[in-house]
Amino acid sequence: MLETFPNPYPDRDYEIAFECPEFTCVCPKTGQPDFATLRITYVPDQLCVELKSLKLYLWSFRNVGAFHEKVTNDIGGALHRLLRPRRFEIVGDFQVRGGITTRVTVRFGA
Repeated sequence: MLETFPNPYPDRDYEIAFECPEFTCVCPKTGQPDFATLRITYVPDQLCVELKSLKLYLWSFRNVGAFHEKVTNDIGGALHRLLRPRRFEIVGDFQVRGGITTRVTVRFGA
């Protein structure tokens, strides 16, 4: 379960960025693991995400069969709904599979 804490400076615009280089999910067609680096960047409004809960949330996708587009949008949507940030972006850089890499970018806000 994702947890939050109050933004210590809700009157300021500042950026928070996370890089998660060990993200893993499963290809829904082959059952093979897919590896990615997730880059999450947001400008908080009233809430910030607590890092341990974020780590555990991302680990919960290890056995989930989902296409890159779906999993990136699912994570981005969940974080956006939870935090209601001023701006939000998540980039999923998926490792090579069959000679193709995938980058999925999801943005909310200006």
